[in-house]
Amino acid sequence: MNSRLFLWAITSSLAGLLFGFDTVVISGAESKIQQLWSLSGTAHGLAISAALWGTVIGALIGGIPAAKYGRKKVLLFNGLLFLIGAAGTAWAWNVYSFFIFRFIGGLGIGISTIAAPLFISEISPAKDRGKLTALFQFNIVLGILLAYVSNTVISMLVDDAVAWRWMLGIQLVPAAIYTIMCFSLPESPRWLIVNAKNETEGRRVFALINHDMPENELDELVASVKASAEADSKVKESAGKFFCRRLRYPILFAFLIAAFNQLSGINIILYFAPRLLGLAGMEDPLTASVALGVTNLIATFVGVRFIDVLGRRTLLLIGCVGYIVSLAVCTFAFFNFSVLKVVSAAIDADNAAAQVMR
Repeated sequence: MNSRLFLWAITSSLAGLLFGFDTVVISGAESKIQQLWSLSGTAHGLAISAALWGTVIGALIGGIPAAKYGRKKVLLFNGLLFLIGAAGTAWAWNVYSFFIFRFIGGLGIGISTIAAPLFISEISPAKDRGKLTALFQFNIVLGILLAYVSNTVISMLVDDAVAWRWMLGIQLVPAAIYTIMCFSLPESPRWLIVNAKNETEGRRVFALINHDMPENELDELVASVKASAEADSKVKESAGKFFCRRLRYPILFAFLIAAFNQLSGINIILYFAPRLLGLAGMEDPLTASVALGVTNLIATFVGVRFIDVLGRRTLLLIGCVGYIVSLAVCTFAFFNFSVLKVVSAAIDADNAAAQVMR
């Protein structure tokens, strides 16, 4: 694989790392934020979920600027959103400013889910496309793990009163690195040829990616991109066929998979892991939450490694069983650990009372 191509794919996939980091880093700060501004349960939930609202909107509109202004510009703009979101939440002066800056960070997350995988797929040769596009998903779970580790380390080194600001502000470091690295990216060759109508520049980028490709094959590659764009435009003209009876159930099934993935409650676990682990009886919930990030990373490795060996359907069934088992175990552990903690506290209180009476 071309080392230049790999570097470009790594750079753009760092948007996934920021996605995962921004999603989870709030878990170490949310409890202190609620205490600081005396938030009710509703206000607290709205403040923490601000990033999710931004993510939804960013994902819905992300394709528009990517098509109009180019993938590279949108990736750079993403970096700016992450920088603003991290700095703003770290220095938030009230819950309203916190909500706004979390929302801005969420916009960056949503747009990155469109722009980064799109850019990677358009610069990748067919033989490497699967591996390179998987980098985005890998970086998401790596970002989740790094956020849990970062929260744990900061809680050990920084005063508790301001630790939450450091937890949120530390994202400025990876966001700055990502933004600077994005300046080295080329524009997507497909966007240059199809949207910007600049075949010469698009061909030049293809030549950088496929440095050993003969001239005639480069010409064929450019021609195939143009032909693919024409075919796509014809499909858009007959978009109604997308929802025909033959495709109705596969589309519904794909939608339900994504919906149940969220309805499983995974975001609650990611956003409130330390609080939940603390309620379940863990003495050091921040450190314990790192195990969630490690598990997530290992599971992603396994999925990427075996997706072509076992097939999508088999992995999907394994994942469904994993959901059922893990949620059942979580429910059992949460209830029993909490009960044991209460019983243990009651026994300690009785023993203390007995000592006083003696």
